[in-house]
Amino acid sequence: MTTRVALVGGTGKLGGVIHDVIDADPGFEVVAVLGSRSELSELDGADLVVDASTPGVSIDVVRAAIERGINVLVGTSGWSSERIALVRPLVQAAGTGAVFIPNFSLGSAVASALAAAAAPHFPSIEIIEAHRETKVDSPSGTAVRTAELIAAARDDAGPVESPHVDQRARGQQVASVPIHSLRRPGVIARQETILSGPGESITIVHDTIDPALAYGPGIRVALAAARDARGVTIGLDALIDLGLRPRGGTAGDESPIDEGGVPGQVARVTGA
Repeated sequence: MTTRVALVGGTGKLGGVIHDVIDADPGFEVVAVLGSRSELSELDGADLVVDASTPGVSIDVVRAAIERGINVLVGTSGWSSERIALVRPLVQAAGTGAVFIPNFSLGSAVASALAAAAAPHFPSIEIIEAHRETKVDSPSGTAVRTAELIAAARDDAGPVESPHVDQRARGQQVASVPIHSLRRPGVIARQETILSGPGESITIVHDTIDPALAYGPGIRVALAAARDARGVTIGLDALIDLGLRPRGGTAGDESPIDEGGVPGQVARVTGA
């Protein structure tokens, strides 16, 4: 049976890649494409909602899908563990499934898992992420997810060492990890996780070069998982065994991390 998909944000860059992947898969069919001016009633009749909208719109899309008893796959940035915790009871009460994927790239998932695996052994950890100037939110969902995995892996070691974080130039703390966001032309997506200890450091770098090629395999995996999901699933690493399970938590650990009252995402929406 073909799964009917309502694609929100289908005219955007990520939405276009998702649309192409769905069109190439005989098991899925796009029956509705929603933009910034669309009514959420257009979700009616779909078997699966795929959200590639903006952080300011995404929460309404997810709630609308849950209220209609439709599973939802979320590729939109802006979903920290604290924000996901707000919709978890709604998903459970509805008996549906919600899959949140901060980054559809397998390489990105591997890089984040490597950072989490190394995290217990290095007291100082910081993240630098760069995206094109049109990205409307910061820090990126990938950076937030990486920081949350690092914090989970450091459950016994405690928070990372982050001196002078009261200074704005030191970045935004997410789960004790400083994140520095760059928005500039000439880059698609790049993340560096720098882990430092006495006398040494490790830098884990992931670059997205071609989004369609990088995201396609992960999108296919996520679509298949979201179709039959129940409850909340976070991260591509929860769907693919990377062989890297950090201490103190698993890839699917759903417990929200206390970010000291600072949300993991700051959405600066300038337009859909």
